Amino acid sequence: MGKVDSLTNGVGQEVAVWPPGTYLHRLSPAARDPLLGLGSRRRAAPGDTLLHQGVPENHVILLHAGITKVTVLTSGGSESLLAIRVTGDLLGEMSALNDRPRSATVTACTATTYSVIPRAHFQTYLVKWPEAALALAGVVADRLRWANEFRVEFTAYPAKVRIARVLKKIALAYGRRTRAGIEIGFELTQLELASLCGTAEVTVQKTLRDLRHAGLIITGYRSITVVDLDGLRHAARLPPSAEGVTPHRRPER
Repeated sequence: MGKVDSLTNGVGQEVAVWPPGTYLHRLSPAARDPLLGLGSRRRAAPGDTLLHQGVPENHVILLHAGITKVTVLTSGGSESLLAIRVTGDLLGEMSALNDRPRSATVTACTATTYSVIPRAHFQTYLVKWPEAALALAGVVADRLRWANEFRVEFTAYPAKVRIARVLKKIALAYGRRTRAGIEIGFELTQLELASLCGTAEVTVQKTLRDLRHAGLIITGYRSITVVDLDGLRHAARLPPSAEGVTPHRRPER
């Protein structure tokens, strides 16, 4: 599965390129191919856990195909959704670099194919391919920037604006274009969206209803489609220059 044109995204569709912003997308073919050959290949079904919070292990996981969610248990015992990771992303890199227990749990949202790469093999790879080390630094920086933006949004904006911003970010980063718009084609429950946005589930329900009535989104079984990106940007109080990454095009259904 070293060739990207033979890869599926975990929901039965072919992809032409590695999704923008992912680790594999940042690498040149020369650096990417050796990484694709490292580790042991495994498969996971929806609901399977790939990494467990608090476990003292230090291998990394490379997602060849699929969509996963990153969650953490809070001090109060509740589960909070931190991020979404997709085909081409690297998981568990922090434990591989600092030899600390896992800081979060990663669970498959779709059928997933991934490689388990031992820490020593990954570090040897980074030494041999400096561009891969720089790309990893870029991934870590982007994830820190995402976290910092959320901290600002939690304090500076009302819940409805935060929800609109999160939907827009996820759609642009991980959505696929269809005839209707940009579809977030994996299950993101209202409770998970609430935890990601730092708000109550009832607020998410009301906001989704309002966005749907305004003609900005369409909600379906395990999916949300953004049909008016400019309108969602306005609801998120974002300037036109903040559009971010264009979704990678996949075959329309």
